[in-house]
Amino acid sequence: MERSSAQQEATTGRQEHATEPGLFSLGELEPAALRRLTERSVELFHDRRAHEYPLRGQAVGVLFTRTSTRTRTAFTVGTLRLGGSPVTYGPDDLQLNTGESVGDTGRVLGAMLDALVARTAGPVAELRQLAHAGGQPVINAMSAEEHPTQGLCDLATLTLAFGDLGGLRLLYVGEGNNTAVALAHGLSAVPDARVTFAVPAGYGLPPGELAAARRRAKATGARLDEVHALTEAPAEVDVVYTTRWQTTGTSKPDPAWREAFRPFHVGAALMRSRPGARFLHDLPAHRGDEVAGEVLDGPGSLAWTQAAMKLPSAMAVLEEWAGAAPG
Repeated sequence: MERSSAQQEATTGRQEHATEPGLFSLGELEPAALRRLTERSVELFHDRRAHEYPLRGQAVGVLFTRTSTRTRTAFTVGTLRLGGSPVTYGPDDLQLNTGESVGDTGRVLGAMLDALVARTAGPVAELRQLAHAGGQPVINAMSAEEHPTQGLCDLATLTLAFGDLGGLRLLYVGEGNNTAVALAHGLSAVPDARVTFAVPAGYGLPPGELAAARRRAKATGARLDEVHALTEAPAEVDVVYTTRWQTTGTSKPDPAWREAFRPFHVGAALMRSRPGARFLHDLPAHRGDEVAGEVLDGPGSLAWTQAAMKLPSAMAVLEEWAGAAPG
């Protein structure tokens, strides 16, 4: 069965190496396709029944080798709401643990599943290999390099709050992790967006990822800056965003890393210095570390709306890829 025209449109902007079916990076989607997915997420946020069960008769694998609350629940429930059947795998369930190759695993899963949602601590190349070997669409639910489904959720949350995102000013505070990479790729597609990543020295975005996002930003008029002190960050922004200092499934080699991060705490004083700014956090949060409880739970916080947006944004992704998979 040939892929739908909607799927073909969504993949026309992928990098040359991204020939495998699925969602691996927001940087591989054309701005128009990314905007369509964002708007569809908002539609489903308002009405989760606004579909015709496009996954009816489909089996969707949900493989999580790392902890997850929001993303795993969103894709499992999203599959059910769209009429499909989720097949869930934990970290010890597949023969990968006994030495079976990624390619052989992908080939077997592709013979039985219509799509695979996967979170691993490994590189996105492993997810591409699963898709290439099995032929089924693979959705990157977080890899070492990027968390694209979180980025889509973030764009949808911002669209819900602000409407047109053109010219949005966002200050990201903390580690240049896989969530930050997704934000860079997603917001580089937004006309005239202004994004500042305030990160501790040595904990910035991977240079190659930031360079790729900046290349796209040249075409859209967006601007992506990286600074290493909050004193260098802009005072007038629409959004302040932070994440856990200790990214899920990772550790830091420097035992004194917390000292480098303490100046990047998002507290009430930082938010007061940027009046009117809304607050985002991808959760889970450690109150007292990266964010103060009064900020996370305060009136300017969108973090809980952002968490709720995980389900409709997962549904939008499943519609786009799994919904067009062979049954």
